[in-house]
Amino acid sequence: MPDESPPPPVSGSPKSTGLPSNIAAALACFPLVGGLIFYVLEKKDNFVRFYAVQSIIFGGVFVVCWIVYSIAYAILAPIPAIGFFFGIILSVTWALIRVAALVLWIIAMVKAFTGVRWDIPYVGPIARKQVGETS
Repeated sequence: MPDESPPPPVSGSPKSTGLPSNIAAALACFPLVGGLIFYVLEKKDNFVRFYAVQSIIFGGVFVVCWIVYSIAYAILAPIPAIGFFFGIILSVTWALIRVAALVLWIIAMVKAFTGVRWDIPYVGPIARKQVGETS
């Protein structure tokens, strides 16, 4: 018996990228790089541009967190006697941040592919403002 579930919704015809909106938005969810590529290529579709801007901001925040972690680890881990504990705390914190970022990235990609406009907490409202949408 064939699968009778409907295909994911596609908003309109292919846009300036030549891809359906849901596919382009899902590809734009790749942090930073995917967002930059689709923000430059897509000029018409606000759905794709929203996910591209959200991806750029999300990727930028992740890079800033990585820089802060690297600097804090380089300063605190070599301290004699207590540096080991700082290293463990920083490493566990960084691991939790990476897992949270991965979960948010997967959710955003799935939502974009299914055609649902989903805001990453704190990042989504900024992205909506950048593409000129209201909540």
